[in-house]
Amino acid sequence: MYKVNENYLKIQGNYLFSTIAKKVNEFSAQNPDKEVIRLGIGDVTQPLAPVLIQALQDAVTEMGAAETFHGYAPDLGYEFLRDAIAKNDYQARGCQIDADEIFVSDGAKCDCGNIQEIFSTDNKVAVCDPVYPVYVDTNVMAGRTGKYNEAIQGYDGVIYMPCMAENDFVPEFPKETPDLIYLCYPNNPTGAVITKAQLQEWVDYANKNGAVILYDAAYEAYISEPDVPHSIYECEGARSCAIEFHSFSKNAGFTGVRLGYTVVPKDLKSNGVSLHDLWARRHGTKYNGAPYIVQKAGAAVYTPQGQAQIKEQIAYYMENAKMILEGLKKAGYQVYGGVNAPYIWLKTPGTMTSWEFFDELLQTANVVGTPGSGFGPHGEGYFRLTAFGTHENTKKALERITKM
Repeated sequence: MYKVNENYLKIQGNYLFSTIAKKVNEFSAQNPDKEVIRLGIGDVTQPLAPVLIQALQDAVTEMGAAETFHGYAPDLGYEFLRDAIAKNDYQARGCQIDADEIFVSDGAKCDCGNIQEIFSTDNKVAVCDPVYPVYVDTNVMAGRTGKYNEAIQGYDGVIYMPCMAENDFVPEFPKETPDLIYLCYPNNPTGAVITKAQLQEWVDYANKNGAVILYDAAYEAYISEPDVPHSIYECEGARSCAIEFHSFSKNAGFTGVRLGYTVVPKDLKSNGVSLHDLWARRHGTKYNGAPYIVQKAGAAVYTPQGQAQIKEQIAYYMENAKMILEGLKKAGYQVYGGVNAPYIWLKTPGTMTSWEFFDELLQTANVVGTPGSGFGPHGEGYFRLTAFGTHENTKKALERITKM
């Protein structure tokens, strides 16, 4: 008789956003006359920029002619895209990252989950709390954790690093030394950021303890303040201790197109074994590459016209963030984020739990957000709203919330 991977049975409940979708669908079925505004899942609403549409159309035309047709993509991704990424996202910022250290994929979520395959299951994992669920769940699936522990509202074996208002949602070094450290800044879900000096301390800590930082920079395009690093490789010594993930989903609206990349420097080694080589082997074995037409659109992001157009979209979403942040403050809510990130992290009123506030918000204001407890034990008592709606819906949702 075949056996299943019993690590999947350890996972607590359903995936957070599946649970939210089920609740919302049930409400909508019972209240068909109610207009529900969704500010929960971080999905974009603005259409792709014109220069990206043109690049997609041109690439489709190329695929229709024998002399310009493209089949399987190169393992690391097309050189034209990797060169553009290296020059614009790294070398222009003084980071020493070469094109052959960049692996193009179909999104940061997949890479954040898949990267743990190149590490032993004996490694100890540290995550911020609250945390993007994918970091924890994929390590549970791999057998790197124990069972879910109701007493700590988390998994045995995972090192949870509390991120609270008291420490500006930036974790302190854990008492137990980890091997793999997940960091995400600008942060999902809290919208908090880390300064370059603070991030340098983490780089020094990782190098000192022989740990690897798995750095999710999916929201770096939303950074507006000067002392906030766009990449961990702005820090000295990061090449020997950090892997970085990037996404085109939020900066260029590719949530439905799918494109991202991971940087694995060649300096990153464990007992002489190159992590770059391991990831290249895994990438080539299990992945056939992002589509040519999508990679062409990705390259168009880095053209002058592309940069101008996506900056307009980012400004559009950050205007929503400012609207929510200032509106909720005025209404008396305790709120965070929304300055360098498209997420607003608010304290639930009184003694309400995050799911109680979710239900109240859905039933009374017909607005959907994300309960903080879904991101970990220290997310309880908080709630996440996103700025990815339209101006019209964001304004309408804010008016409904403040009337509650």
